[in-house]
Amino acid sequence: MNWKHLTSLADLDKAISASDLGTVVLFKHSTRCSVSRMALKMFEQGWDDSLNDVSAYYLDLLENRPVSAAIGEKLHIEHQSPQMLILKNGHVVHHANHHAIDVNTVKNYL
Repeated sequence: MNWKHLTSLADLDKAISASDLGTVVLFKHSTRCSVSRMALKMFEQGWDDSLNDVSAYYLDLLENRPVSAAIGEKLHIEHQSPQMLILKNGHVVHHANHHAIDVNTVKNYL
């Protein structure tokens, strides 16, 4: 799995724009939360070659709070942690949080 890190508002804009060309996943992770750590681990373990064309973006919520806030504002999604968003054509087509995060859901949007 090859994460692209979201560390700026410009990175977020690039991720949203990339969703015009294909499926984009945003993973919002809290490094202080055991639930978030487990969701991230399970997500990464389930990632396989069928998802090679998906652009996966990782956000460390604690280090990049302004980016997290911008995600909510730009994509009209209430903040949760951990949270996975699937984007297509600049819009959220699916979002899940906590134990509902499942990498297999991404495959439904390819």
